[in-house]
Amino acid sequence: MRKRLTAQWRRGVLLLVTGCLVAAGAAGCGDAENEHNPPGANARVGPVLIRYAHIAEPPDGPWEPGDDAPFYLWLFNQGEDTDRLLGAETTVARSVDIVRADGTVRGPVDVPTRELIELEKGRTHLLLRNLSRQIRGGDYVWITLRFEQAGEVALQVHSQVPTYVEDATDAPGLTSPSPGG
Repeated sequence: MRKRLTAQWRRGVLLLVTGCLVAAGAAGCGDAENEHNPPGANARVGPVLIRYAHIAEPPDGPWEPGDDAPFYLWLFNQGEDTDRLLGAETTVARSVDIVRADGTVRGPVDVPTRELIELEKGRTHLLLRNLSRQIRGGDYVWITLRFEQAGEVALQVHSQVPTYVEDATDAPGLTSPSPGG
């Protein structure tokens, strides 16, 4: 019994470390210099890890009915075989499409083993088409992802809260306005 518990504990630590390594590119994994609160839901379906799944920050107020809202996430396949993200569903939009950076429909995304797939702004990502209701920053919605091998997983996904900067003059590269100018 003790050997089995030790093996389970080691496996749990290994999974935690693996998840940390997958996320290291964005979160610093506890690195005090890079600490921040990354958006998103994290999950696992079969060997596929899902990280930072979130609806993009509304640009000028909430997403309104009829809007298309970008949905971003990272995928990492710990399995032995390539999987594919086939699509997604939600009750808050007419459809969810996998699109290229320019918004044109693309179709399924390969998720090779041991490779981080970043579905995010400026790259292939998902798009919630024709929202059926208003979604404000901070709201949660359910989205189901469908994979060819791993199956389906339902996530409670957060709409990223808008970030406002009250005084950006202290940010690197910015200078205060000169008096009288």
